Amino acid sequence: MSGGVLGVIADDYTGGTDVAAALRRGGLRVVLHFGLPDERWAAPECDALVIALKTRTTEPDRAVEQSLRAQRLLAERGASRLYFKYCSTFDSTDEGNIGVVADALADATGEALTIVCPASPEHGRTVYQGHLFVGDRLLSESSMRHHPLTPMTDPDLVRVLGRQTARPVANLPLAVVRGGAEAVRLELDRLRANGIRHVVADAVIDEDLTALARACPDRRLLTGGAGLAGALGGGTGAHAEGADLPGGPGIVLAGSCSTTTLTQVAGAREEMPSLRLRLGNEDEAMTWLADHARQTVMIYASAPPEERGGPGEAEAFEHALAALGRRAVELGYRRLVVAGGETSGAVVKALGVESVEVTAEADRGVPWCVSTGEPRIALLLKSGNFGGRDLLSRAARGGLR
Repeated sequence: MSGGVLGVIADDYTGGTDVAAALRRGGLRVVLHFGLPDERWAAPECDALVIALKTRTTEPDRAVEQSLRAQRLLAERGASRLYFKYCSTFDSTDEGNIGVVADALADATGEALTIVCPASPEHGRTVYQGHLFVGDRLLSESSMRHHPLTPMTDPDLVRVLGRQTARPVANLPLAVVRGGAEAVRLELDRLRANGIRHVVADAVIDEDLTALARACPDRRLLTGGAGLAGALGGGTGAHAEGADLPGGPGIVLAGSCSTTTLTQVAGAREEMPSLRLRLGNEDEAMTWLADHARQTVMIYASAPPEERGGPGEAEAFEHALAALGRRAVELGYRRLVVAGGETSGAVVKALGVESVEVTAEADRGVPWCVSTGEPRIALLLKSGNFGGRDLLSRAARGGLR
């Protein structure tokens, strides 16, 4: 995409920080707002405006309503191009929300055809023949098949998306992508003439994302993960400046149950005082936190699949971790590391943080976000599947990559 402000709608808070980091890495000035801004929102001058919603697992009608409001707010602030960002593991259900939101945004922007590309090769998320891979395994064979809210048991994205929308879906094969931007443009024109609305694009390496981005400089709507967004930003390896983070101890609040986060939690437990949060011991956790208020600590609800409850239990843990985050700030904590998209949304809402400055990354796709209001709070909102084994412990101490 070329020229003008790029507007981005992310379907969860960690997705918002992930895509903001990718755009910033590409050399763009990025403003990130959590939740729907007020109608009077005065966005500062920038190259990309990101609105991070919490619509991944809400009812489809509500997800559409909030996404359209975000689109209108972005358009009113000069965003003539729009990017709908969802997870690189395409987290969704048969009811939505990726397909229904993409349809609504396409109608709102007047775009007849849009690309669907969750691929993020640097994180091992690739698309081939329309199928999503995590590393060398199909999505349906990855840990995502056990996700408590959005279990991904079908790796065929054309088929998955076809259950979420009544509009036609097709695949853009890797052979066409490897033919370069002009070959992609010609194929997209052919598919549009045949009435196709959504095109699931194959992408296995970063150069595939670059070809897709170059083929779509004027499209009013694209959808995908942070990988394609970074290609739109024009760069994939710019050096990130250091972050001026608040001092003092940090706290980790982990709610994600992904395999990656479980490994990170295990590593952090070896390096800092830690407490496992269980339903019914919330008061004990509050007391424990106050007793350790001068230390870098971790409180976690993360657990393997056989120990998890249903969606209702997950929501209860989100509320409990959010309350602990609010209490941590009252006790003087100014660096909060939060693992999990839903948990991050709950914590940010509890803290009342609306807009942040996106600064340096602690790990690829995991930037520090420093609140623009007072008190000055540094948040590291980590998608469940992101980061190395030492991320939680290193970030709690203010470390960068």
